Amino acid sequence: MSTMTQQSDTEAPSIPHAEGTDLVIRLEQVWKTYQMGDQDVNALAGVDLTIKRGSFWAISGSSGSGKSTMLNLLGCLDRPTKGTYLLEGRNIADTSDDELSDIRLKHLGFVFQNFHLIPQLTVQENIALPLFYQGIIGAEASERAAKLATRVGLGDRLEHRPTELSGGQQQRVAIARALSNNPSVLLADEPTGNLDTATGNSIMELLGELHAQGKTIIMVTHEPDIAAHADYELVMRDGNIESISENPPHPSRSDHGGHGS
Repeated sequence: MSTMTQQSDTEAPSIPHAEGTDLVIRLEQVWKTYQMGDQDVNALAGVDLTIKRGSFWAISGSSGSGKSTMLNLLGCLDRPTKGTYLLEGRNIADTSDDELSDIRLKHLGFVFQNFHLIPQLTVQENIALPLFYQGIIGAEASERAAKLATRVGLGDRLEHRPTELSGGQQQRVAIARALSNNPSVLLADEPTGNLDTATGNSIMELLGELHAQGKTIIMVTHEPDIAAHADYELVMRDGNIESISENPPHPSRSDHGGHGS
């Protein structure tokens, strides 16, 4: 049986280190292998990574590099074929489907390129939707959703529906929805991909504010100027981490001690 992607023999990149309660994510020799006919395709090939609570990461790389597989795995949408993925100390590889769903609901928030708002629901209802699945309904859910809408600058749009909002406003609703469960990690997949430059910059400013408030953010992007907003840029190549670099300070974020050092 042949293998299309092999572990790189080059020296491993320098990886920021975190310990104890500062650590939110640890990957240890994580592989994700798909079988295609008689070939094993390694989308991830022995990845090691630690992510400190409160840090901001950008994951980039060419098509087929493994960045989408990495985000899916970090988002508990998939499990590693082998290796260890610890999220808040929990080994994701050992979880059932129901447990994985519960982890996503309680510990992760997702922001997508295409927003994925429900058009029939108002801004407030879209933001409150994840709360329903946690058994939080009625006045409490409405109050939380209203506060989150205000937090992202949409406190005066609670009764609007997605079709009545601009692209930037829809993404702000999506970010507020992702924050509704107060997640350990906010995962953003090309969050500015469908936005013009000015609107994209405003979304990155919002993510920078959330980072400054202590939120851990992991973002996939192919745009260097967007990646520059993060503390760290992780570049994927052939299922491996090719490099990790620390970005200089960006005006959209402030140093609040959340870096993985």
